[in-house]
Amino acid sequence: MQKRAKLSIIVASITAAVAIGGVGWYQSAYADSQQSTPGYSDDPIVTKSYVDQKVAELVKQELDKIGAGTGSGGASSSAKLEVVTVPFGKKIIVEDGGELIIRAGKAIAYSTDANGLSDMTDGLDIAPGKAVGNNHLILFPRGGRGVEADPKQKNGLTVLVRGKYLIN
Repeated sequence: MQKRAKLSIIVASITAAVAIGGVGWYQSAYADSQQSTPGYSDDPIVTKSYVDQKVAELVKQELDKIGAGTGSGGASSSAKLEVVTVPFGKKIIVEDGGELIIRAGKAIAYSTDANGLSDMTDGLDIAPGKAVGNNHLILFPRGGRGVEADPKQKNGLTVLVRGKYLIN
């Protein structure tokens, strides 16, 4: 009988040791995965409004880096569309990657070389001296190109511009 009691105590001790060791192993094996689970102190859950606020702050910082607003000498750089009045007899020259939309007046394309403007609305290339349609999105892939008021009219132009430009 004593042998049986000793055997039961030994078996119970071994079972307890295995159980305690198994729990310790489980905790150490999965401790790293719990830290990356949302809601823990190392990775807290945040609200959508908090994320939106932080993203808006980062976007504002990046826009400030590219220099939104009016510069000196009639030059401008803007990440948003800016309403610009181009007097009769003057040209608006838009720099690389700029965009322009004619809102009022009749305009013709201007370029220092034989290449024209990209009319994104119609998917055409507008040759220098040709009419530029109102309310068409015009892309300037290279600088030194622009638009001017048609000499057959007496008024200037009203345009929307995105990007750097110069009126001369």
